Amino acid sequence: MKKKNIIIALIFVFLFLMSCSILEYAQTYLHGETNEIESIEPVATAEVDPVTSETLSALNAQVMTMVQETFQAIYNSVNPSVVNIQVMEEYGWTTVSGEGSGFVWDTTGHIVTNNHVVEDAFDITVVFADGTTTKAEIVGTDPQSDLAVIKVDPEGLSLQPVILGDSHSVAVGDLVIAIGNPYGLDGTMTQGIVSALSRSLTVDESSMFSRTNYTIPDIIQTDAAINPGNSGGVLVNISGEVIGVTAAIQSSTDSNAGIGFVIPSHIVERVVPVLIADGVYKHPSLGLSGVSLTLVLAENMGLDTGTRGILITDIIRGGAADEAGLNGSYQTMVAPGRISVTYGDVIIAMDGQPVDSYEEMVSYVFNKTEVGQTVKVAVLRDGRELEVDLKLQGE
Repeated sequence: MKKKNIIIALIFVFLFLMSCSILEYAQTYLHGETNEIESIEPVATAEVDPVTSETLSALNAQVMTMVQETFQAIYNSVNPSVVNIQVMEEYGWTTVSGEGSGFVWDTTGHIVTNNHVVEDAFDITVVFADGTTTKAEIVGTDPQSDLAVIKVDPEGLSLQPVILGDSHSVAVGDLVIAIGNPYGLDGTMTQGIVSALSRSLTVDESSMFSRTNYTIPDIIQTDAAINPGNSGGVLVNISGEVIGVTAAIQSSTDSNAGIGFVIPSHIVERVVPVLIADGVYKHPSLGLSGVSLTLVLAENMGLDTGTRGILITDIIRGGAADEAGLNGSYQTMVAPGRISVTYGDVIIAMDGQPVDSYEEMVSYVFNKTEVGQTVKVAVLRDGRELEVDLKLQGE
C-alpha cells in the first residue's frame, strides 16, 4: 500500500508540473509583449511526434489504472470492517426506527459508532458487509465526544478490526475516503480531501428532550460526501487507516453540501478503551461557557483591539470556574428596551500556554488535562491580568 501511495504522490506531482507548464505558456501568450507573441511559431499537427502522443496516452491510462486499483484496494480492505446499525428507540412517547454506521474495533465483538446513533435505543441490529445480521448491546456511551461502543457475540463471526491512523499528522489537502451507509445504502464509498482542521462541533441531541450541549475539539472537516446514515462510519487516509469517525454535516437540506465533520482518531483512541472498561468517560470540565474574543468585543470592553482570548459568558454554579472565583458576563435592564452588559473575565492562557480562541481552550482541556488536575488560568479582569488556580471537575 505504501508503494502505491508513493506512486500516487508522484502522479499528482507530474500532473501538477504539466498544468504549471500549460499555465505558464498561457500567461506568456495572454500577457506577453506583441513582438514575443508574433515570434511564436505555430506547430502543425502533422509535426507532432506520434510516439510521444502514444506514450502520453499510455501513461494517462496507467495513471488512471493505478489510482483506480488503489481506491479498490482500500475499499476491499476497509469495507469488511464497516457495519450498518439499525435501531429502535424511544422518542418521547413514541417508538421510531433509525440507522447509521459503525466499525469493528476488536475481535471480541466491540463496535464503535456515534452516540447519537444508539442513544435511547432499546433494540440494536448490526448488519455486516457480507450480510451477516446479529443483535448488539450498548457497552458505553459518551455524549460529549458523540462516541459509543456496542457489542455483538463474536462466536461464528469473522471480525476484521480497523487500523487507526494518526489524526495529529493529518493536513489540509490530504486525500481521504469515507465509507458508511448513507440513506441505508450499505458499503458506500466517497472520496475527497481534508478541507479544514481544528474545527469545533457542538453536540446537540436536537430534540425537545435535549438536556445539554457539548463541544468536541479538533474536528476534521472534509468535502468527501457525507449524508444521513454515514454517522459512525469511517474516514480513512490513502493508507487505509482510520483517521476519524464521520459524525455530522453542515447543510440546509440535511444532505451533502461539501462540508462534513469528523471526530479525529486521537479522540477515538482515548475515549473508546475507557468506554469498554468503564461504560462512561469522565471529561475534565472548566464549568463555564465562553466565546472567542472579537475586535468588536475588545473595543466594547476597552481592551486593545489585538487582544486574543475567550470571554466568559456564563459560569456554572458550583463548577470549577465558580469555585476559582472567575466572573461571567451578564445583562441588566436599565430602561425599557435598553440593556446594559457587564462583561466577564477574558481567559488568555492556561498553564502558561496562550489560548487565542474558544476552540483552542477546549482542545487544551481535552488533550492536556485530567479530572482533578489544577490548572493555572490567566485572565484579564477590568484590564488587569491576574492568575487563578482552577481545579478541574468531571462531567
